[in-house]
This record gives sequence, C-alpha cells and structure tokens, in this order.
Amino acid sequence: MKIEELRKENGLIDLFCTLAEIPSPSLKEHNVANYIKSVCDSNNIHCEFDSYNNVYIYIPPTDGNKDPILLSSHMDVIGDDSPVKTYLDDEGLIHAEGRTLGADDKAGVANALYFALYLAKSDLKHGGLEIIFTRDEESGMSGIKNFDKSKIKSKYALVLDSDSLGQFMTSGASYTLATIDVETFKGGHSGIDIGDPKRENAAKVIADVVSDLPQGVFYSDPETHQVITSCNIGGISAGNVDVTNIINQHAKATYSIRSSSRDKEKELKDLMQTIVDGINDDYKGLAKITITFKEHIPPFEKGWDNFVPQIFECAAKAVGVTPEIGSFHAGAETHIYANSYNSKNEKILPFLVGLADVHNMHCKEENVCYKSMIKGQEVLRKFFEEFNK
Repeated sequence: MKIEELRKENGLIDLFCTLAEIPSPSLKEHNVANYIKSVCDSNNIHCEFDSYNNVYIYIPPTDGNKDPILLSSHMDVIGDDSPVKTYLDDEGLIHAEGRTLGADDKAGVANALYFALYLAKSDLKHGGLEIIFTRDEESGMSGIKNFDKSKIKSKYALVLDSDSLGQFMTSGASYTLATIDVETFKGGHSGIDIGDPKRENAAKVIADVVSDLPQGVFYSDPETHQVITSCNIGGISAGNVDVTNIINQHAKATYSIRSSSRDKEKELKDLMQTIVDGINDDYKGLAKITITFKEHIPPFEKGWDNFVPQIFECAAKAVGVTPEIGSFHAGAETHIYANSYNSKNEKILPFLVGLADVHNMHCKEENVCYKSMIKGQEVLRKFFEEFNK
C-alpha cells in the first residue's frame, strides 16, 4: 500500500502525515501551530495561543460532576526547516525521505488532536478536555516552562511523548550538572620544580577525585530493578596531553546526576560533597577543590495516586495492548508539570504515555508504525471513557 492510499483510508494517519510534512524545528513551530488552530476553528473547538505561542485547546464538560483531564505534546522536532515528504515501507512504517520524520512528537500531537475532533462530536458525558501543544521541548523546554500552569483546570496530565505503545511512566529522572574544579596554589616546571613538596599537579588531584567518586547506578528499585539514581562522568580536562613539562594548576570534571527520587539524589550529592571535602583535607595547603550542583530538570517523582495508572492498565488491556507501567531514567515535560500547580492550587499529577511505536528518533532513519498509532487512538478513547465513568 502507498502512503496516499493509507491517508485516504484513515483520518488519523492523514492528520499525522499532514503535521509531519510541516517542518517545525525548535522555536520555528508557527506553521504547525497555525495549522492546528485552523483545524480547531473549522470544527468549532476552542483553540488559542498563549503569550509564548504554545497552543491551548479546551473542550468544556458535558457533565459538571466529572473531572477534566489534560493531554500534552510538543510541536517541535529534531531537524531543520527543509521539506518533509512521508512514505510507507513494506513493513507498515512511515518514514520521511532523507531526513527526520518528526514522529517525536507529531505522533502525540496527531493522536491528541484527532481525539479532540472525535470528542467534539461525541455524545459522551465527560468532565472536559484540555490539550496543550508546546514549543521548544527538544532544545530547552522553554514552551512548557513559559506556559501559565495556573490556567490548567485538570489535576491529571497525560504527556503523549513516549516512544512505545502501551508505556505509562509514573516517574522520571531529574538532570543535575555536577562540576568539580581543582586549583593548585603553585605551578612550575616539571623538572626544576618537581621536588618541591609545596607544589601539586591539578591533573593528579582531579584523578584522585574522580577515582573516589561513584560512577554508574547509585540506587535502583529493589523490586523492579529499575534505575532510580545514577551518576555519570561527562569528561575531565587538565593540562595538555602534548605538553608535559608543566605542573598543571587547573583541572575540571563534569558529571550528570539523574534521579526520580529527591531523597536519593540528596544522598548522592551529600556523598560526593563528603568525598571532595576529604580530598581537600588530603591536599590542604596545596590545592582547593570545589564541587557545585546545578539543577536543569527537576525530578518527576512517583505520586501517591494510583487511580489513573489503574485506569490506563484496564483500558490498554481492553483493546488488546499490553501496558507497561514503570519509570524512565530521563527528562520530559512531565517533570515541569509534576512541580507545578493548577488553577485550584492542586499539584498536577502527570504521566508519560506511549500511543505509538516510534523508532530511531532524532535521526534520518526515524519512523513510526502506523498500526500502532491507530491502536494508540483506541487506547486513548477507551481510557477517556473509563476515566469518565
């Protein structure tokens, strides 16, 4: 089957291909945002841009006794603004010719928008639907960071940005940059001054620090064995490998810390600080070692409420999809929602959800299984029905 035939047969796939064929690199999402608004306007669905040009869609409740829910996806993709032409291979995978497809996250956008079109014409009794399509998720998450979360009516948010159909992630790791700087008090010549006990080489000091600091998994869940907290060295800089006749005075190392538990992250940071303090004592009078921590993404900690995960699990099974309830060791917009409050001053409870199988994200081999996307729409509709019972 050719992509043109498939698009004629299935409205969701046609919508996805239309969205994918509108280039939208980070901070250049205006064309896809305008298209989304035109679709909503044509179907009498409330759609507006916020002050940062994120898209906000709202379908009011048909039953005031039920609760609203939020769907969220990002409009930007990895790739430039060159033309995108989709095609279908023999295995049912949609690609783009010679470039990234942008199924991350146009698959999520398409499923959410298609569901809104369905709900607007449905007679289902529900508590309302909110949809946010954000800008700039890939390069800085500035879209969701600039969205006014106090406008949100929903307590629960489904972030449709996972890469596997049936995934339902209840927690995700933070990202904190740890930077270690070494400064020695005296440098010098590697021959003439090497015997001076008051001189120390910063490269040696940073090597001692790195050898003592933890590397890899710091803590994993004892039951699921999923990684909760980790520490990974990014790199070391000290001196010049081609210049050996200098006693170096400056060195640096960087680490990424990821954790879906604030308590375990604090435990890891405290340990790293203690190790640095101890080595400072060893090199007292010779060097000064400092460690600083800068949080880039806060942790998305698992909430106490199992109501929504249970509904998703039942809905997925009901339409023949195997649910995968768990956590992921990376960052997403869930992390921003999880540390925000809605219009009722309730802490938002987000979940990262997969409604399609997306492969090879962020490269020219990126593709999405069209059958999985169709099945994802079934999961979403069944979930919404169960949520509003």
